[in-house]
Amino acid sequence: MDTVPIPEPVPDRHLYRISEAMRLLSMSRSVIYEQIRSGRLRSVKQGRTRLVPAQAIHDYIQLLIHETEDNHGQAA
Repeated sequence: MDTVPIPEPVPDRHLYRISEAMRLLSMSRSVIYEQIRSGRLRSVKQGRTRLVPAQAIHDYIQLLIHETEDNHGQAA
């Protein structure tokens, strides 16, 4: 009986292009850049390419969750 090799898991990415961050966050390009300019979403530059670290995406999502929880708490 032949055994099928189990594929290696793809390593998590550490940096995402703006277009990838747009898909991950379900946001338009202009909103992504607005969040970067305001300091709410961190990014780095590699040459001419702007990249968003995976940790920055995670931190931004946590910020949105925290803000939502705060707003719901104030409305109560």
